[in-house]
Amino acid sequence: MTTTTRVPTARQMLNKVPEVTLYFWLIKVLCTTVGETFADNLNQKLNLGLTNTTYIMGAALLVSLAYQFRSRRYIPGVYWLTVVLISVVGTLITDNLTDNLGVSLVITTVVFSVALAATFAGWFASEKTLSIHSITTTRREGWYWLAILFTFALGTAAGDLVAEKLAVGYWKSALLFAGVIAVITAVHYLLRARLNVTSARHTSNAVLAFWLAYILTRPLGASIGDYLSQTTKHGGLGLGTVVTSVIFLGAILALVIYLSITKVDRISDDGDDAATADLERGARG
Repeated sequence: MTTTTRVPTARQMLNKVPEVTLYFWLIKVLCTTVGETFADNLNQKLNLGLTNTTYIMGAALLVSLAYQFRSRRYIPGVYWLTVVLISVVGTLITDNLTDNLGVSLVITTVVFSVALAATFAGWFASEKTLSIHSITTTRREGWYWLAILFTFALGTAAGDLVAEKLAVGYWKSALLFAGVIAVITAVHYLLRARLNVTSARHTSNAVLAFWLAYILTRPLGASIGDYLSQTTKHGGLGLGTVVTSVIFLGAILALVIYLSITKVDRISDDGDDAATADLERGARG
């Protein structure tokens, strides 16, 4: 008996994102923390300023995205490097608007909420799905990374609004966002237990829960980063942005190496075939 290996065509690729596991969420929070502390480190410690830091990190992101789009499958190192860089750039976009242009955190939160909603609307109108298990074409990947960028910009604005503008504080903000994520998770699994796992309604609930949690992990990670790096005078532990960035970057590197070796977060070929079938049905529809 012989087996055949499905080779992605020029337009059809293997899924370009990892499976949503505990590792996914752990690295995501680590990336968002680095996005907060690393941007502050370049801006303040190295005296590059917001504008120069934005140019440098923006260029690095474009290079990383070029490699990500050129690959035909999920590569942990490339994917997570892109997430780290897009988290930094998302932070810098919000910081530029608030610090350089004087736009209030309330306005930036509303603007990025609208931008993200418009992105999801355009994505769904174009592809008939928002599931990350179907990132098998360049167009879908483009929508995916645009949504990711806006989640980081929105998360930065919302996190700063709650922690600083509303004076909730860093560690309390972290607990608040973690609590909201826990509620979303609990509701998702309760609905899952009541619904047929193959139903369209369950799929919609799962996609909604994923993106809500994804958005909220940004202010969660930022609050953790600020709490660890900020001085005790400003409500933090005083570790500094350099130490905090090194700790979290080291943790990300260790996890990415582990995932590259074990491949435990790679979506199976069966999952890719299901995504392909979904794409074909959408094209016919």
